[in-house]
Amino acid sequence: MEETFLTVIEICGDYAVLRSDEGVERQTALFLLPETISDGSRLRFANFSYEIVE
Repeated sequence: MEETFLTVIEICGDYAVLRSDEGVERQTALFLLPETISDGSRLRFANFSYEIVE
């Protein structure tokens, strides 16, 4: 599976709005994301899981 890099645009209630490096936006439930994310956090999605990229 291909890895995707994303940026947290905003957190809205139980969801986060994520934008991929290709410009595609999606909403993702917070329980699927690392607990320490905030607006502007960079994430890597690979193997069906998210991790913070520093």
